[in-house]
Amino acid sequence: MTDTARVRGTPHEIALLAGGPRAAVTVAVVALHLRGAVEAGAPGTVRAVDNEAGRALPPLPEDGVPAESRVLHLESAVHRRLHEPCDVPEVARDPDVRWMLAELRVGLADDGMLGLPLLRPTRAARRRLHVLRTACPVPASRAGLSDEAKLLAVALHGEAALRVLVPRFALRAGLVERVRLRRRRPLRLSSRHHGNGGGYTGHLYCGGGGGCGGGCGGGGGP
Repeated sequence: MTDTARVRGTPHEIALLAGGPRAAVTVAVVALHLRGAVEAGAPGTVRAVDNEAGRALPPLPEDGVPAESRVLHLESAVHRRLHEPCDVPEVARDPDVRWMLAELRVGLADDGMLGLPLLRPTRAARRRLHVLRTACPVPASRAGLSDEAKLLAVALHGEAALRVLVPRFALRAGLVERVRLRRRRPLRLSSRHHGNGGGYTGHLYCGGGGGCGGGCGGGGGP
């Protein structure tokens, strides 16, 4: 991955610009997972782990949040909510999490990345995202990537990066959709494909006058 520290903020902020609150919460969840502070719970949910990584998170402030600790406080709010296992959309609706996301938006607005009053990404923000996605494509593997690089990839590319970097956790935690394989239907051939020599070269099918019960059988074999 190209070093883009000169043009980017935190992965959480980039995710908020690129995909909104749920994307930023996803990055926070992955960050906590990489430190061992959360794990997949029941299918489609995440739960907090009571360990040193979780206990090291700062308590939520009573008033303003210092700019330099906004990300840590967002992760702290996410971790606190996950003491009761739930999915990412539910985490994103938690009042404390929403408060910390609002604090991130304040910083982005101050930097000219979100426009007032609707707090939508500005042209400068969209340009930044384009530069980052060009410089940092979806990684081919997780080998050799720092946690920061993994989080940036998730912020920029969402599910595509999750499937490469934390595939098992992402699937069990409901961060990516399960891929459903379509069953291939057999080719159906009409009776026109019967040969004149008496051999049956058509498709075996169910139904029709001859009937074949629960399975498929030859309707006019030799």
